[in-house]
Amino acid sequence: MRISSIHVQNFRKLWQCRIDFSRETTLFVGANNSGKTSAMDALGKFLAGRNFVFNDFTIFNRTKINAIGATWAVAECEMPEDVAEWEDILPKMDIWLDVSRKEIHYVSGIIPTLKWRGGKLGVRLIYQPKEVSNLFTEYREAYFAARKTEAAKPGLGASINLYPKDLCEFLERKLVTYFSIKSYVLNPAQSEEEIPQPTPFGMECFTDNPLKGIIRVDMIDAQRGFADPDSSDSGEKTRKQLSAQMRSYYDKHLDPEKMPSPEDLEILEVTEVAKNVFDKNLAIKFGPAIGELESLGYPGVTDPRITVATKVSTSETLRHESAVQYALSKSNEDMKLPEKYNGLGYQNLISMVFDLMGFRDGWMRMGKAKQSQNGDDAVIEPLHLVLVEEPEAHLHMQVQQVFIRKAYSVLRNREFLKKNIDFATQLIISTHSSHIARETDFADLRYFKRLSESAECGVATAKVINLSDVFGKEDATDKFVTRYLQTTHCDLFFADAAILVEGSAESMLVPHFIRNKYPELHQRYISILSINGRHSHRLSPLIEKLCLPTLIIADLDSVELDGHHKSARPERKKNLISGNYAVTGWIVKEKDLDKLLDLPAEQKVINNETSYEHPIRIAYQTPVTIEYNGKKTEALSGTFEDCMVYTNYELLKDIKVDDTGSLVEKVNAAISAEKSFSELHKEIFRLLREGKSDQKAEFALDLIYIIDPSELIVPAYIAEGLEWLQNLLHPEESHDDGNEK
Repeated sequence: MRISSIHVQNFRKLWQCRIDFSRETTLFVGANNSGKTSAMDALGKFLAGRNFVFNDFTIFNRTKINAIGATWAVAECEMPEDVAEWEDILPKMDIWLDVSRKEIHYVSGIIPTLKWRGGKLGVRLIYQPKEVSNLFTEYREAYFAARKTEAAKPGLGASINLYPKDLCEFLERKLVTYFSIKSYVLNPAQSEEEIPQPTPFGMECFTDNPLKGIIRVDMIDAQRGFADPDSSDSGEKTRKQLSAQMRSYYDKHLDPEKMPSPEDLEILEVTEVAKNVFDKNLAIKFGPAIGELESLGYPGVTDPRITVATKVSTSETLRHESAVQYALSKSNEDMKLPEKYNGLGYQNLISMVFDLMGFRDGWMRMGKAKQSQNGDDAVIEPLHLVLVEEPEAHLHMQVQQVFIRKAYSVLRNREFLKKNIDFATQLIISTHSSHIARETDFADLRYFKRLSESAECGVATAKVINLSDVFGKEDATDKFVTRYLQTTHCDLFFADAAILVEGSAESMLVPHFIRNKYPELHQRYISILSINGRHSHRLSPLIEKLCLPTLIIADLDSVELDGHHKSARPERKKNLISGNYAVTGWIVKEKDLDKLLDLPAEQKVINNETSYEHPIRIAYQTPVTIEYNGKKTEALSGTFEDCMVYTNYELLKDIKVDDTGSLVEKVNAAISAEKSFSELHKEIFRLLREGKSDQKAEFALDLIYIIDPSELIVPAYIAEGLEWLQNLLHPEESHDDGNEK
């Protein structure tokens, strides 16, 4: 049995959101404020019994709630009979299970029809009014009482609004009093429909939690409470300690005093001997003091005598902060330090792994936990769902990768689980770490995409993209994209926008341009991917799927039309074409160099078919006008390096170069020589293409070494692209409320 998918509605940012689960590990990725936390909280609240708050309702629905309250505030309003009018407002979660026929005894309470023979089963959990009539009556009483009080003081009534001014304010204070989770059996025939089926109110489950006994849920929160051991913060007393975790594990699974078994007798006997020895020693030590008390006339003849006795408990031996220590030397056992002096990263890793072990053994009822169970509690649930939020906290890169590689295997590391695959484990992790994403099969990634407000929902919401649809095929493009991103840029999944650049020179200098010239863009999380123009279009399915605003900084790469498209110096009216597929086959779809040089800016943008608000723009070299020998001259370039030379012509002409033999020195010499512009154009073209294969990187490094990057003028085509992207991501575009995570 496994969870195949969930569908969350009206919960914070997840207004209408379907999430497919992998069989083993599912990773939630996405930019900040994209809904990952909302998804984890929804799972915790619907499945693990965590408390709801009013802010869990999607903000846009507050107007609908107040509209209901307004109708209830009419004196002659009739009492509602059911929650039908709340159907499109209430937080809901549909859980779809894949169940085999042999597991029917677990799911008998949620089978919709006697004709069911295995497959999908669905349950809808709704956070709804317990009794809508009670909510109706008590809200009206409170509302009318407040209005009556306001009317008693006309002068004050206009300036204040007594509680409750509307239904939302009433629910903010008393939500738990009037609301609870109720469950309904869904129709499996509609499990794959994009729009969830209407709630079958006539199919309400007989128990409050029909998934009890089916799914066991454990969760590790993002804030794990580790702190500086020497901190004076008053909250340090609540700092989480490994010794506390081990003591809890000991109490549940190992304590020999709880339902002792034959193997526990030896330790219990030793403990009893220690107790007797200690009691005798205490009697001797306290003898004089007790005798002194008796000399005062107490106790009397009828009074009980004073004795001293100890209680030795094995679990008490772990009740101190040094119960867990770290050995610092292999040869000297005395060189140890308490746990609080170990690094936070290792504490966090050990703590999380120990939590996972405790979750697993608690699910399996290992040790004493099994003996202490009775009745229904002794039945092991067929499905264990483990939620881990942001495991990267305090962990450096290598430890993050170790955790994600080992986490699932820790949860399955019991012989019983290895032999009984019908008892399934599903691990759900939310993360902001590209290192964790890199270690995960892309088919297991679920990308949370931010959606702007729409006509249907007036606030920003989220949608989840199943990346197995992108990476699950076996064609060459899918393999290339998977291999490329796994070795380079998994941070793409956490970015606000992406910039694709041609090579090493652009990847070195574009960040400098952004830092020095585009402060608003610099504040955003931009993923810069260095990928050759011949391959950049292969990322198009992924970029379109993610709906990321994307700028492609490409080279024109002018080539001859005839023959084998030999590289050619860019000139007008020479029957030249662009050799860059990103220009000719993906974005602009025009080859003619003369047309490309004069193409309007609006024709360099395409809009993503799935989201008009996330377009893709290409930027390639445009003509540069320079002052050459007293005459304005048009300089054409086909690569980033050429364009940098002409854009910064005056700067490169006037600098003094001490680095003999560098490309910048050679360019400076060519500019300073007495020659025609045509000769200079040919010389620059030759210098930047001859010699070593890493000319681009060498040129960028020479520029950074000789010239302060803040002094460089950004080529016009790149400046236009960065300005376009900055305007697209302007901070004033949206401000999501804090609860809409």
